[in-house]
Amino acid sequence: MSQDQARLWTPNFVLVSLVNFQLVLVFYLLVIVIVGFSVAELGASTAQAGLVSGLFIVGTLIGRLFIGKLLNRLGLKNTLVIGLTGFLLFSGLYMIPAKLEVLLGIRLIHGFMMGMASTVLGTVIAQTIPATRRGEGIGYFSMSSTLGTAIGPFVGIWLMTNFNYQVIFIFTTIVALSCLICGLFIQPPRLKASGTSTSSVPQSASKLAQYVEPNALPIAVIVLLVATCYSGVLSFIHFYAKDINLVEAASFFFLMYAFAILLSRPFTGPLMDRKGENIIIYPAIVIMAVGILMLSQAQNSVMLLASAALLGFGFGNIQSVCQTIAVKSTTLQRMGLATSTFFIALDAGLGFGPYFLGMLLDQVGYRQLYLFSALLTFSCLIWYYLLHGRKVKSTSVKA
Repeated sequence: MSQDQARLWTPNFVLVSLVNFQLVLVFYLLVIVIVGFSVAELGASTAQAGLVSGLFIVGTLIGRLFIGKLLNRLGLKNTLVIGLTGFLLFSGLYMIPAKLEVLLGIRLIHGFMMGMASTVLGTVIAQTIPATRRGEGIGYFSMSSTLGTAIGPFVGIWLMTNFNYQVIFIFTTIVALSCLICGLFIQPPRLKASGTSTSSVPQSASKLAQYVEPNALPIAVIVLLVATCYSGVLSFIHFYAKDINLVEAASFFFLMYAFAILLSRPFTGPLMDRKGENIIIYPAIVIMAVGILMLSQAQNSVMLLASAALLGFGFGNIQSVCQTIAVKSTTLQRMGLATSTFFIALDAGLGFGPYFLGMLLDQVGYRQLYLFSALLTFSCLIWYYLLHGRKVKSTSVKA
């Protein structure tokens, strides 16, 4: 492969990463804001406010499930523009006074549009990155999500402290407009075959293959499990911090998490490209499990923030490596569905995990909940080995 072919930091790569960062920033900013807005402005109950928040993820799941057919009919660029235009439109609708029922609909379709756009972005990245640098490239790309995850909540809290909700929604609409403008300059690669071709899968799986990539399902199971475990941290950390009197330290939890990912990503991506995914995944699962275990026993700020760093080194790298595994499992023409399959599993774990863990929380308390999550994470060592790890020597990048 020539030096030009192996280029990573192309204008396309930077634009896709920038749009992805802004999408994730808006999503996590609204996660912080929308519950308070629903209660304070629309008189919603806590349960109703939770539904308002959760419907966004339901929308993204629906968008990812049906994006395969859209990609087939419209192509990557048109689907991206439609998704980003819809994302902008529904970002602006928050500014219009409405009933709770209307807000529920806005959240659902807003999530659908993000599911479309973010899946296209992941597909463009997977198809653009040189095969020899795919682990490194997807690792750097996923850092844009990491930054959005960390910065979004902090910007949301700052805006809520200093401005009213109308100003917040104007800000998110401006960011959504920036997404669309940047997205217009993205140039997806042109492929010879259809993005949803089922020629590479068994006939018996052809109906399933219209919505997901069967070859990516084994690693999607691992993503679903670890995302469910992490969802308990994402959803309950602030309540847990109040319970153990570490609220001030908890305000830096996700910054520490993001810092750990940013610190490790320049090394883990190239290492995966040279040595394979197992050398990253097995230690990362152990580190994530130890991080949740430490969180369950946290007695002071140092332990709390150390657990955040371990989660960054663990879950943060599991996420990017599993995305790489998903896109490597299929052909270039089906990378859109492979990317969609990965994100469906991730969104399902993060979106529905809190519901199931919340039922357990009512019975056992925070420390026991995190202890259970740590044990479940440890079990992923076995599941990963059975579903993918033992087959790594026979895997290869398909063209």
